[in-house]
Amino acid sequence: MIGTLLAGALLMGPDAGAVTIRQVAPPVATQSNEQDAPIPLEGVTVTGRPLTQLIQQFVNEVAAPNRGRGLARWDTRICVGVANLQVETAQYLADRISTVAGDLGVETGAPGCSPNLMIVATADGDALAREMVDEHERAMRMGGAGMDQGRTALAAFQASDQPVRWWQVSMPTDTDSGQQAVRLPGDCIGSCYGGGSAANFAPNISVFAASRLNTQIVDNLFRTIVIVDVDDVADVSIQQLADYIAMVSLAQIDPDADTTAYATILNVFNDPGTATQLTDWDLAYLRGLYGAVRGDSNLRAGRTEIRDSIRREHEALREDAVD
Repeated sequence: MIGTLLAGALLMGPDAGAVTIRQVAPPVATQSNEQDAPIPLEGVTVTGRPLTQLIQQFVNEVAAPNRGRGLARWDTRICVGVANLQVETAQYLADRISTVAGDLGVETGAPGCSPNLMIVATADGDALAREMVDEHERAMRMGGAGMDQGRTALAAFQASDQPVRWWQVSMPTDTDSGQQAVRLPGDCIGSCYGGGSAANFAPNISVFAASRLNTQIVDNLFRTIVIVDVDDVADVSIQQLADYIAMVSLAQIDPDADTTAYATILNVFNDPGTATQLTDWDLAYLRGLYGAVRGDSNLRAGRTEIRDSIRREHEALREDAVD
């Protein structure tokens, strides 16, 4: 698992050489022009097309599914591991991200579980990213169709200048059986050599409802690696950092998304005063993603389902605010 995978890249022991992230209060943001202010979701009127358009634009901007695949989410237990930070800081990050995941209905692992979401702090993110790829590329690109963003994105992951960078692997999965729905290199069932059937090399999925409109194959997040450049996150609070990591690790988020028009935690490194925690935009997006059924064969229809789910979550958030 990832804990073993990264062992060679991490510092030995929980306190040896550990880094402390300073917890500072975010500065108060000032707006010279109200029209330039990010749009808070709770400030949008739920009538007509404006909200629908805003949600569509937000989803189109931030969502980053793998090529030819639907939006992925965690569907099984998530286990958060944190390395190279002081114990208290590491525990806070793990607990906060696990709490957000649990609120979305994702089962969280108990202490000592084998991490499938690994957060690694470092003073040199480029060097660590290159080392991970050089030594463990097979774990980051497992070879199955549609499981990652591709070689170009992996190169961008290594060269990123962002304070936090991430790499995710997802698995096309049969919702009925939980079986992987894509062949990995080396997979074989029965006799695969000396004239064995080609069917032995691929997963065998029993289709319970054949349809051109619906599918029982969905995409589930399988592994996420997050690298934090500690020198570049000093101006945000520990909660801001935790919530940012929660957002980019619980969903497939485009690292190059332009979200300046929205009040979202994704803007925190450009403007720490934008959000002190996950905003209503963020919560509606995550709850919409995890509340969607994801049964459409058409990828565009699947994304529409996510948007409709986000709108319902927005309306629920407004009702909670009124109550």
